[in-house]
Amino acid sequence: MSEEILDVKDFMERVQNDKDLFFELLDIFINDFQKKRHELEEAIQKRDSLTIEHISHFLKGSCGNISAKSLRVIFHELEKKGNENDVEDTEKYLSEIDVKFQELVIFIDDLRAKR
Repeated sequence: MSEEILDVKDFMERVQNDKDLFFELLDIFINDFQKKRHELEEAIQKRDSLTIEHISHFLKGSCGNISAKSLRVIFHELEKKGNENDVEDTEKYLSEIDVKFQELVIFIDDLRAKR
């Protein structure tokens, strides 16, 4: 389960086992994520499929960069919906995103405490 939230081994390999860089990049991700999440919600409310696609693509890439697999899958699906101009039921993704993001933050906090 934790590997789906954040594949630590995979991400640590990318940062060449530099724990400081690992946590610094996670902090950057969290800050950027919260801003983009807000922009995504606005796009969904406006039913702006192009912006939904672009923000989802950005966040999908960011999640991939830190190996946050379960979040990445959600953004992949949402990006596809934006690409297909299918904005029906896109708001349901927001709650799923929020749950997975909160799981990720808790997981990161636990990792930081064990550091």
